[in-house]
Amino acid sequence: MDSRISARSLGAHLGGWRGSGPAYEALADAIRLLCLDNRIAPRTVLPAERELAAALGVSRTTVAATYRSLRDTGHIESLRGSGSVTLPLRRSGPVRNTPGLDATAIDLQQASPAAWPGLPAVMTEVAQQAASLVSRSGYDVIGAPALRDAVAARYSTRGIPTSPDEVLITTGAQSAIHLLASVLVGRADRVLMETPTYPHAAEAFRQGGARLVGVPVDVDAGWDLDRATQAFARTHPTLAYLMPDFQNPTGRSMSAAEVDAFVAAAEASGTVLVLDETTADLAIDRPGAPVPFPVGVRTVRIGSLGKTVWGGLRVGWVRADVDVVRRLASGRPVHDLGTPEFEQAVATALLPRLDEITAQRGQVLREGRDALRSALQRRFPEWIVPSAAGGVSLWVNIGEPVSGPLVMNARSRGLYLSAGSRFAIDGGHDRRLRVPFTAPAETLVRAVDLLRDAWDDVRAGSRAGAPDDLAAVV
Repeated sequence: MDSRISARSLGAHLGGWRGSGPAYEALADAIRLLCLDNRIAPRTVLPAERELAAALGVSRTTVAATYRSLRDTGHIESLRGSGSVTLPLRRSGPVRNTPGLDATAIDLQQASPAAWPGLPAVMTEVAQQAASLVSRSGYDVIGAPALRDAVAARYSTRGIPTSPDEVLITTGAQSAIHLLASVLVGRADRVLMETPTYPHAAEAFRQGGARLVGVPVDVDAGWDLDRATQAFARTHPTLAYLMPDFQNPTGRSMSAAEVDAFVAAAEASGTVLVLDETTADLAIDRPGAPVPFPVGVRTVRIGSLGKTVWGGLRVGWVRADVDVVRRLASGRPVHDLGTPEFEQAVATALLPRLDEITAQRGQVLREGRDALRSALQRRFPEWIVPSAAGGVSLWVNIGEPVSGPLVMNARSRGLYLSAGSRFAIDGGHDRRLRVPFTAPAETLVRAVDLLRDAWDDVRAGSRAGAPDDLAAVV
């Protein structure tokens, strides 16, 4: 049975969809973007024309033209008696061939650096142990003892005394987040999250039935502590999901005052703090040491090797009290039966070298950040381009609420980005654009040139045309 989205809900997801071009095309592009981001799933019935027109304050003619445009590009089909239904997106197809531009697409949706150069040698060494690896059952919902030992030792070195029994190995950080959402969160429980935030985490908690409570975080001002304190006191969230170091997408890290405020509010409301540390090791020129959360506070920590070593190495972990680890292990078979043995063996070999690895990653990210920031400042003097002491991206203020139309226009030129609204909890951030600096410097400079052309086109009120085939955002 097809799912439905109400006119009110669709309006909230659309955010600042109005551009300077024809209203029906701006609205069509905004809906296309929601489909790309999977915020509207395939086979979803859209609101009737009259209902959507009333919710958005536009004419029914505008909505009718919007749906016609979406039908023309293969994003919806309209069936008598069933309404307009979104279609699965085709995943391949040519990028618009713009004269003078390289037709090879640049994908900056996935903010993940290329693999650490030493990884192939480590994999080769581990492969020589294949006979001993395959002698095991291959099913272990808690994780290989050697890897749990290595993860525990790394936490203990950081001043967080940890035993292997307090570690559970997962198939990447996203798997850990889904597991937490399914085991620790009940339907209608409140989960406090930063906004903007990592969108796949928000999706996981929503899928688990949580009601999300947003707390703003800003590149310059940091976390809104007044809003956070009020949100804890008013809603008593079950969990609070935070990225305290090099927050994605803002790149901001918590100060001592911010850490203290969240700890005090969480303890007062009985909230468990979920600390996503997947970007914490990606320092470039951090002015000082990261501010630790006090030992003894109710925390669940998530880590992985996806950002530090390679996105294709799907190994992550949860560090929590023993009873929480047991609950997660009991609930895990619903999702999977363990992390692959070979990847765990590779991770075990990598953990003792992680300081060496992160130093190399910092240099690579510094080159990308500096090249991207310089190119953006040169080509977009009207934008506010922040710096970042680490992490994977710049959270750019483009000055006008046209992030969605800009992303769609850039996409038609072969540049794939994610609009600011993708990272919002309840809409907004339409004046923001996340631009990762994980690609090579020369690629980033070329991407900025394409982005400038797209910006000029959007500002001029013209529409470059949506491609017929659009890949799903990751």
